Amino acid sequence: MLNLERLRTLDALARHGSVSGAAEGLHVTTSAVSQQLAKLEREVGQRLLARNGRGVRLTDAGRLLADHAARILSQVEVAQSDIEAHRGRVVGEVRISAFPTAARGLLPAAIRALHESHPELRVRSRELEPEAGIRGVVRGDLDLGVVLDWSNKRLPVPGGLATAHLLDDAADVAMPVDHPLAGRAEVDLEEFADDDWVSWPEGEFCHDWLMFTLRSKGFEPRITHLAGEYHTQLALIAAGLGVCVAPRLGRGVVPEGVAVVPVRQKMHRHIHAVWRTDADRRPSIRAAVEVLVETARAVDGG
Repeated sequence: MLNLERLRTLDALARHGSVSGAAEGLHVTTSAVSQQLAKLEREVGQRLLARNGRGVRLTDAGRLLADHAARILSQVEVAQSDIEAHRGRVVGEVRISAFPTAARGLLPAAIRALHESHPELRVRSRELEPEAGIRGVVRGDLDLGVVLDWSNKRLPVPGGLATAHLLDDAADVAMPVDHPLAGRAEVDLEEFADDDWVSWPEGEFCHDWLMFTLRSKGFEPRITHLAGEYHTQLALIAAGLGVCVAPRLGRGVVPEGVAVVPVRQKMHRHIHAVWRTDADRRPSIRAAVEVLVETARAVDGG
């Protein structure tokens, strides 16, 4: 009989494309992945992997079994959801990711509320950018992801995922206090066409959004500094090194030397929870989503 954990290891290799990627996704060592796959090859009596340069690739038999493994594991997920739903108790473990400002401004309060209302539920969290969070949920490495998109640039959500809206997060422009526009009640983005800009790292969804948005205002932004953390971005602004877009969720205390001014044409991030539809009936998933919605409502109201 095929061993389920070995099938899970093969599925992880197929999804991640490498032994190291599978090990990271499964939270085990590369040696453990290799041992499980070697045992699976002995179990089926066929080679499932072949060398491919310094890595490995699936053989025809490996791809065939990996396809079956994906379907088997999906059915196991459904069975787990059904049995949890039948039992009706919120127990076990739920794995959640959130992008940085939600990991700071939303997740801690939500996890605390989950611990208080469902003490038998273990919560594991990690900080991930939206695209990485969605990939983790699709692959089954995560149960829930807190992700974002913008009012003028949507984040594609693959089929097989359910979503729940959490809140709309307004964004302002942060600038040095001695900036000519710092005393204004509202500003327009095009008024900063000649300024240096601080942005998120290249390749991140929010960096792409910023470039798209500023170009739509008729100018090519001069990006001089890249920083993933808002606190770092605001420190650069405080030093007089440019301007940036500053969403409100998780912002915390604005440092001295920084002025934050609303934008006339409002900019909003739409913040969502995503999870696999085949896990929809799990009480732990439903409980986590409900708490996230309640926590977001409290944060939004504050």
